[in-house]
Formats: sequence, C-alpha cells, structure tokens
Amino acid sequence: MQDNIEKVANDIVDQATSILDYSFTFSKEISISVKGLIFVVFALIVANFLLKLIRSLVTKRMPKNDQLKFVSVFGYLKWFLYLIIFLIAMHTSGVNVTAVFAASAALLIGVGLALQTLFQDIISGIFILVDQSVHVGDIIELEGKVGRVLDIRLRTTRAVTVDNKVLVIPNHLYLTNILFNWTENGTETRESVDVGVAYGSDVELVKTILLNIAKSQPTVLKNPAPMVLFRDFADSSLSFRIAFTLKDSFDVRFTQSNIRFEIDKAFKKNNISIPFPQRDVHVYQNK
Repeated sequence: MQDNIEKVANDIVDQATSILDYSFTFSKEISISVKGLIFVVFALIVANFLLKLIRSLVTKRMPKNDQLKFVSVFGYLKWFLYLIIFLIAMHTSGVNVTAVFAASAALLIGVGLALQTLFQDIISGIFILVDQSVHVGDIIELEGKVGRVLDIRLRTTRAVTVDNKVLVIPNHLYLTNILFNWTENGTETRESVDVGVAYGSDVELVKTILLNIAKSQPTVLKNPAPMVLFRDFADSSLSFRIAFTLKDSFDVRFTQSNIRFEIDKAFKKNNISIPFPQRDVHVYQNK
C-alpha cells in the first residue's frame, strides 16, 4: 500500500516537473519555460508590493501638497522600474534578452518612432511637476485657449474652460509653446476694458464715469482701486483704458461685458459719443 502511495506521489511530482520544465519556443535562440514565466510573474508581484511600501514610507510624513507631487512623479518612474525588473527576471529565468532585442529591432524602431510624442508628453509631465510651473487650480492660457487646471496626468493635463468644456492638453505643448499662467503670482489679476471717445469730449467726465462704473461692479476689488489711463490721441478718437483687479479672473469676460454695457448707457446719458473710423475721400477729375 505504501509503495503505491509513493509511486503515485512520484508520478505527480514528475508530471508537475515536466509541466514546469515545458518550454515555449519562439525561435532557436528565444524560449522560456513555464517555470520561468512563473518566476517573472512572481518578480513583478513582489516588485509591485515593494514599490507601494516604499511610496507609503516616503510620503508618510510629507505635507499634503508634497505627497501629491511625489505620487505623480513616482507613478511615472514606476513603469520604468517595472520594465527593468521584467527584463532582469526574463534574463534570470533563462531567456536570451539580447536575442529578443535583436529579433525585434525593426519592430522596436517603428514602435519608438510611433511613441516619440508619448515619451515627450511623459517627460514634459515630469518637468511640470518638478519645476512647479503649473498647479492644479491654476488658470492657464495656451494657444489662445483658457482653462482652469483640473489635474495633471501621465500624458495629458485636463483643464475646464469657462464654458464648462474640458481641454485635454498633451503635456509636450508646454515645452513647445508659450504658456501664460494667469495665477502664477496669486489668484488676483489685472484686467482692462478699452474705449474711445470723440475729440472735444470732456476727458475728466469720461474718467469719472469709467471709475464709477468699475467700482460698481461686484466682482471688481476695491483695493487696489480701479484706475483710468489716457492711452493715446488716436486717428479718430481719444483712447482710454479702465484697469481693474479681479479675485477670480476665470469669469473676466462677464465682468468686461457688464462694464461695456454700463459704458454705453452712461455715455449716451451724458452725450459722449464713441466715434467710428472715418476717412475723407477726394475725387479728382481729369479735364
């Protein structure tokens, strides 16, 4: 009876060994056994556990903002570490990694060219987090589009416009274009509205009207106070600018629109005209 049990046990061990030693052959130089595949999977699982443990230990005593930045950068580096661990595990399990690269050289070149922009986006995302040029909540202007940053991801930055439309911005655009960060120096921004009046108008009255209109707007800050600039003696008008400060410039166009409505109403009430360009045309007839 005991001999039969030992025989069955030996048969099971032999079958398990044969299964583990079974190799998947892709070419004469490239093959991997079931045992090797199990080792690779185990190595990745252990690596995932260790990386999570390291992230938890490092961020444990960090301030909240620093934690978010570290987690974002760590998320980028994590996939690079996974690739290195995967290649090391494949080599340890007996796979000729050099032969794999040689066999897939043409494919890798094509994939590399196709993923060139992707790598640019990822590297740009790391630069954004390291130099802190853009933060979540910032109001940015890029290629004429304005939005409030919602989050900075591995490849893209998501921002919402004043019309509640989401902008998905590839991160490499930050390196190849001029970026305007409206809130880099704080949430308060200086805005303005331009207007021209006819020659002969009472400029002091124009100044008073513009100041009163700006001060009456609920979104305009009292300090610093609005101010009027006499910009130029233009071709057809006297050019003025009313400058004011907003706490949240994201809705600036609505404040500017309200001011323009009030300016038109007040100028009509005080008989101040807003001229339009005029040209004198002289016609000469040849005799």
